[in-house]
Amino acid sequence: MNQAASPEIGKSIVAGGIRTNYLEAGQGAPVVMIHGSGPGVTAYANWRLVMPKLAERFRVLAPDMVGFGYTERPADASYSMDAWVAHIVGFLDALELPKVNLVGNSFGGALSLALATRYPERVDRLVLMGSVGTRFDLTPGLDAVWGYEPSIENMRELISVFAYDQSLMTEQLVRSRFEASTRPGFHESFSAMFPAPRQRHIDMLATPEEQIRKLDKEVLIVHGREDRVIPLQASMRLFELIERSQLHVFGRCGHWTQIEHASRFANLLEDFFLEQQA
Repeated sequence: MNQAASPEIGKSIVAGGIRTNYLEAGQGAPVVMIHGSGPGVTAYANWRLVMPKLAERFRVLAPDMVGFGYTERPADASYSMDAWVAHIVGFLDALELPKVNLVGNSFGGALSLALATRYPERVDRLVLMGSVGTRFDLTPGLDAVWGYEPSIENMRELISVFAYDQSLMTEQLVRSRFEASTRPGFHESFSAMFPAPRQRHIDMLATPEEQIRKLDKEVLIVHGREDRVIPLQASMRLFELIERSQLHVFGRCGHWTQIEHASRFANLLEDFFLEQQA
């Protein structure tokens, strides 16, 4: 499949020994965007509405992390925070990017936070959106996301959980995300990542609070007030822990800030990243 057939297929590079699919647009200071962990997710599905705006000012890169999307799925892959951090470091090394701005959505926020605390020299500014990365009680919404079994009805229910604006839940979107979740290899790797009991995976993705407190970065924390997947309290805790942080809460918004409020979210990021250049 080529990019003309699917916009989800971008460029390809070997990162940490893994053939990695990624999208790239624009020029300027590098901004790396890391997707969430929904079934059938790709970098394109997460960031398609935000990348064009950011690419007007920045070089935007969005990889499919190992186990997701069109990145290679090694038969012996181990899905853990250590493995994902090694993959994103390998991605930065392969593209010769010594330091980047990071944007992480949900699972991608946990990964971005881990990278920023383990390799602070590789990260300039950090955006955490609806982010995992602290310890909180498993929500019914996240349990449903990680426990998804492919069916049209289950995907319809998940989208209703993700979005505050239920008008987004078109049959076209439901069917396209369902079909994405059943592509060869997609569900096999997804179901292996977060098996029940699932509270342990929240804990596995969390960065120790003492490390978060030491984070000496400018951090923008973004959350939807009506998020039913990751509780707003998770971002409130990050805001308490990170000294140089700001918190922006979107009302009438679920877990899909980058979709439900795409233009405002992109403007928020652009202003945040341009501050460092002023």
